[in-house]
Amino acid sequence: MKHIISKLLTIFMVFSISLTSFESKAQQYEIVAIGYYNLENLFDTIDSEGVAEGDFLPNGAKKWNAERYYYKLDQMARVLSEIATDKTPDGLAIFGISEIENRFVVEDLVKTDALKDRNYQVVHYNSPDRRGIDVALVYNPDYFELTNSYSAPFMMADTNFKSRDQLVVTGLLKGEEVHFQVNHWPSRGGGEKRSRPKRVAAADLSRSLADSLLALNPNAKVMIMGDLNDDPVDISVAKHLKATDDKSKLSEGYFYNPFMTKYKKGIGSLAYRDSWNLFDQIIMTPALVAEDRSTWTYFKSEIFKKPYMINQEGKYKGYPKRSFVGNKFQGGYSDHFPVYMYLVREVK
Repeated sequence: MKHIISKLLTIFMVFSISLTSFESKAQQYEIVAIGYYNLENLFDTIDSEGVAEGDFLPNGAKKWNAERYYYKLDQMARVLSEIATDKTPDGLAIFGISEIENRFVVEDLVKTDALKDRNYQVVHYNSPDRRGIDVALVYNPDYFELTNSYSAPFMMADTNFKSRDQLVVTGLLKGEEVHFQVNHWPSRGGGEKRSRPKRVAAADLSRSLADSLLALNPNAKVMIMGDLNDDPVDISVAKHLKATDDKSKLSEGYFYNPFMTKYKKGIGSLAYRDSWNLFDQIIMTPALVAEDRSTWTYFKSEIFKKPYMINQEGKYKGYPKRSFVGNKFQGGYSDHFPVYMYLVREVK
């Protein structure tokens, strides 16, 4: 019964989107939401070979036990369940996630009370990351039909450095082919300048993967999402991935990054030393920014942050409320806010 009600609400929402948003008085639109969330150290409680998870074990520094694990799952699920429900009752149709230990934690996540009714499905591959953290894509099968996926390894020539693989997923979004690339680029450990070449290499890989899809179809609709550990104006994103908020440059081989505009306004998805960064982004190929709304087209992007996700007092007032401060469990969410965007299409 709940599923039927949800469907009826979806139909209602399709026909109640404000037409003035699209400068039209004669056409109705359907809408879907796409998101990304860094879940900040979603480990299980089992000691796994080859995973540097010592702090996240029952006898580790963080005393990571079953109670805290399931609490963390419920916290993450609460956030994910609420994103985009102001525009579509089903919330996120598709979302990428990072800082997950394995497929099992994602399966536990989608089975939580807050998410189980959406029947989310999971695309995941193990990565060789030294911390043992991966990325994944989660989708609602009522909206998306998976047709292909693979994990592209990230390695740097002449080094032994390995990081998270980059996930590429292709499928049909209510009948129309789209592609997703889920990323978690190397961190700024050791300093931003010193670690920069790693993120440049990750950006080059992301661009190469997208260009491969565009070589097969110049109008391919590709969404590159993730925690890039760089801001939209940094060289890895702006120069190597070639992402911009200037739509006039899209004909010159650039991708569109709506989060660059937000960053220029001082808006961020995480805070560090009293300044905001916007590492979490969703970037898209030009076909998603076309004027033709008879196919899926970009509408707008947002950063999701509610008061309960924010520290309300103390040294870190205004920052995202994370699960731990040091080794002290404070029962928060993540050190990142999730990002998301809407696609719209004319109802035929």
